[in-house]
Amino acid sequence: MELELKVEQGTFLAAGPDLLDPNFMHTVVLMCQHLAEGAYGLVVNRRSSFSARDLLPEHPLMGQLDVPVHVGGPVGLEMLQILHRAPERISGGVPIGEGLILGGDLDDAARWLSEDRAAAERSVRLVLGYSGWAAGQLELELVSGSWLPAAADPELVFRPDLEGVWRDVVRSLGRDTQGLEDQPPHPRWN
Repeated sequence: MELELKVEQGTFLAAGPDLLDPNFMHTVVLMCQHLAEGAYGLVVNRRSSFSARDLLPEHPLMGQLDVPVHVGGPVGLEMLQILHRAPERISGGVPIGEGLILGGDLDDAARWLSEDRAAAERSVRLVLGYSGWAAGQLELELVSGSWLPAAADPELVFRPDLEGVWRDVVRSLGRDTQGLEDQPPHPRWN
């Protein structure tokens, strides 16, 4: 049985309220790619305990910056990526959705973060790891309700306060999901 569910690049996936996996509970994933061979995305609402200087101590600029690093997911934790919406400041990268670019020149990002950190942090994220699904896995999780597809909003990706991002995305889905954002992850938690 082949499922025809496909989540477009640049779409959000909000974790269903009953998804209890600690890697994904109340997360929002930005889909970067969804092919028959599998899918790949980045969690956008979870910070790591690391800063740029922790992960890139030898880099002349990043090694000096206490810029937070975000967790993209539990896979490839040795991989640091740049997610941004500033092609005029950070060269390179691939557009993955309306106003969202994955990848780019690390030195460009470092220069901007060191020159005007406040402005840069509203448009660039350093992301460690990613979320990945094997062929057919995401489709099955979509059918089971583990993930709720939603239109991506770059403002939510780069919002400084990540606390309410999941709830805002679930609310954006409208009447069909009304009240889900207030449910505890497990009925026994009532």
